[in-house]
Amino acid sequence: MTNSSEMNPKVDEFLNKAKKWKEEYEELRNIALDCELTEDFKWMHPCYTFEGNNVVLIHGFKEYCALLFPKGALLQDDHGILIRQTENVQAARQIRFNNVQEIVEKESILKAYIHAAIEVEKAGLKVPLKKHTEYIIPEEFQQKLDEIPNLKTAFEALTPGRQRAYILHFSQPKQSRTRVSRVEKYMQHILNGKGLND
Repeated sequence: MTNSSEMNPKVDEFLNKAKKWKEEYEELRNIALDCELTEDFKWMHPCYTFEGNNVVLIHGFKEYCALLFPKGALLQDDHGILIRQTENVQAARQIRFNNVQEIVEKESILKAYIHAAIEVEKAGLKVPLKKHTEYIIPEEFQQKLDEIPNLKTAFEALTPGRQRAYILHFSQPKQSRTRVSRVEKYMQHILNGKGLND
């Protein structure tokens, strides 16, 4: 059993309130503490740190619970278990579980991944974040760019920062029709060679 002095009372509280994944959380917590990480509580989740740097967090979702590695993109995924939540996530990766059995069976693998994540922190590695050109253009905007060659030319002539601001602005709404109306609202702006806020 781990030394209780390493346990953070906020995490105890989190576990006591947990309606779902309680057993799984406890198992993941023991594994993280076994790796001699400091237990903290950040962003409403148990977070395990090494010398103040976040190494791994415990998350619960409706369909699964997960270990989240903030710099998971730098880990070598020998077992093919690291998952990128969405295509816009650049650095973080998850390992997902549906039951406590999976966690128990993978304990040694999980510890290996956590130790690798600690090495990443010791080495001070950073995830190289993508340049704006690699941002995902929402399909509603892409469609207009394909339909209207002038718009494409005008958009490509904008500075990278302005392109990025538009892409992020057009991508934000959850609903397609809201994205469409945003695109339509700013088309003339782009044709005039203006940025989002010009």
